Amino acid sequence: MSKNKVAEHAAVVPTPNAEHYQYSVAWSDEDQAYIGRVAEFPSLAAHGASMEEALREIRTAVAGALEDMEECGEKIPEPFSKRTYSGRINVRMAEHVHRQLAVEARQQGVSLNQWINTKLGAPV
Repeated sequence: MSKNKVAEHAAVVPTPNAEHYQYSVAWSDEDQAYIGRVAEFPSLAAHGASMEEALREIRTAVAGALEDMEECGEKIPEPFSKRTYSGRINVRMAEHVHRQLAVEARQQGVSLNQWINTKLGAPV
């Protein structure tokens, strides 16, 4: 690839945005504070006196981590919201669980796949 093509390709790669990641905030009795976490960076956490403060703090931590990773040329985790999923998984389970699910599906008059999705609470 020519230098121009490499430069064009590099220019097209979007800068990571801390807002695109999946955040959660929960109260911690142990810490007596709200703890903010981000799914794509499991080692990061931030605390705050309120849910809003904890969310603000974890977003700031992610923005800093993204800057550092970009400067160091490290691979930046793709946000879950931008990942593609096939909708298929291969799950191994005990034979008796498989049998029980098959029996329940038959009793409900649905496919095993549909029954498992129902049990998971997911629309088919």
